[in-house]
Amino acid sequence: TLTSFGVFLLQMGWGDLGVFGEPSKETPHLDQMAAEGMLFLDFYTASPLCSPSRAALLTGRLPVRNGFYTTNGHARNAYTPQDIVGGIPDSELLLPELLKKAGYTNKIIGKWHLGHQPQFHPLRHGFDEWLGSPNCHFGPYDSRERPNIPIYRDWEMIGRYYEDFKIDLKTGEANLTQLYLQEALDFISKQQASQQPFFLYWAIDATHAPVYASKQFLGTSQRGLYGDAVREIDDSVGKILKHLQQLGISENTFVFFTSDNGAALISAPKQGGSNGPFLCGKQTTFEGGMREPAIAWWPGHIPAGGVSHQLGSVMDLFSTSLSLAGLQPPSDRQIDGIDLLPVILQGKLIDRPIFYYRGNELMAVRAGLYKAHYWTWSNSWEEHSKGIDFCPGQSVAGVTTHTQEEHTYLPLLFHLGRDPGEKYPLSFASEEYQRAVEHISGLVQQHKASLVPGQPQLNVCDQAVMNWSPPGCEKLGKCLKAPESDPKKCSWPH
Repeated sequence: TLTSFGVFLLQMGWGDLGVFGEPSKETPHLDQMAAEGMLFLDFYTASPLCSPSRAALLTGRLPVRNGFYTTNGHARNAYTPQDIVGGIPDSELLLPELLKKAGYTNKIIGKWHLGHQPQFHPLRHGFDEWLGSPNCHFGPYDSRERPNIPIYRDWEMIGRYYEDFKIDLKTGEANLTQLYLQEALDFISKQQASQQPFFLYWAIDATHAPVYASKQFLGTSQRGLYGDAVREIDDSVGKILKHLQQLGISENTFVFFTSDNGAALISAPKQGGSNGPFLCGKQTTFEGGMREPAIAWWPGHIPAGGVSHQLGSVMDLFSTSLSLAGLQPPSDRQIDGIDLLPVILQGKLIDRPIFYYRGNELMAVRAGLYKAHYWTWSNSWEEHSKGIDFCPGQSVAGVTTHTQEEHTYLPLLFHLGRDPGEKYPLSFASEEYQRAVEHISGLVQQHKASLVPGQPQLNVCDQAVMNWSPPGCEKLGKCLKAPESDPKKCSWPH
């Protein structure tokens, strides 16, 4: 029988889990998942921002290859707000499209974030079912300047955030996580009853500011509202895993938990998480923006209590899932993900580098325990002076720079074993520095020589493409009049 897959993709920091040392120990189910499975200590996202990392997970390819980047400014982070014109290109092959060929039923619950115009709809890219939203739950908007974000069931919208799906911005109360949890449980039951292998992509957004939790979790955490949201997610993960066990299919279901970027420190402390000992957070290519909590769980296959130092990436979920389904990755394109099964099942270590991109620029590279920064930048002085800070309380001279600093000829080098917080660059004159940089430079040359960037999808914005009249709006009386089309270059300050 074919193995089913569950991927839980959230926005949480490395330091948000009890198993990684979070002091309030409020993630008992995720900690239990780690105790029963394998914990990855060196697992990375492909971008310090949500949309590009989600595109990378589902294609197994770096955002610079799959088009989820911008060339409007050097080394800028870009995502898919509702005025974006681009989205996931038809030429990209997504994991659910490939799994479909092997008879899988694929469902996405939560945030898609790979473009919201009709051609980018998840059901056009391999998913069979969807409950969730195309963009983040920002708002409420006034319907004249900006429409509220729709929630879809499959092909059509069934309402909008703040109108039909309430999020109380004063108290943080919303029942969306419960809705998304029930949807997951029902889907799993249905697939088990029909003996159908499935891929469930549970990509919920409660820990993304504006943070929300349902009534029974509000006020229950030592960490405030953000902690309430984390506790509810932890509880939900526990219920999904228990459901798999009760249905007797846990030994035939490979489940992976991770995050799309580091915790957002800009919304801390009230609405931001913890990146543990790591420098900075979301939006940056320091460890706090890119290193993620990650747990693999597959009872009867993965030895309990495993801890791996394998350098892993969200892109590996693409190759690993295909391998489990007995499929080969497409051979007509560069795939950046690797198959982690030898690591997970036999405890092997595979030598591979991690490339840290910000927009169109290779910012840093990790090989073994060394990380070389070719560029540093947290954010501009102009943005910083407005109170936008991705590294609050964490300034490291010459490292967390507010102008884009190039280090191509003398990269800043850190040993992440001795210095996980990237505070002490190695001396340029040391033999250790010269040896490590020589090795990493070879990897960079190899990488750049074979790099064919995709067509940038995140360059053009137009108010006319916002969620004015999504499919299904007529039935609900929720269609809004779109303004005249006026395409412009998107502005990406970070």
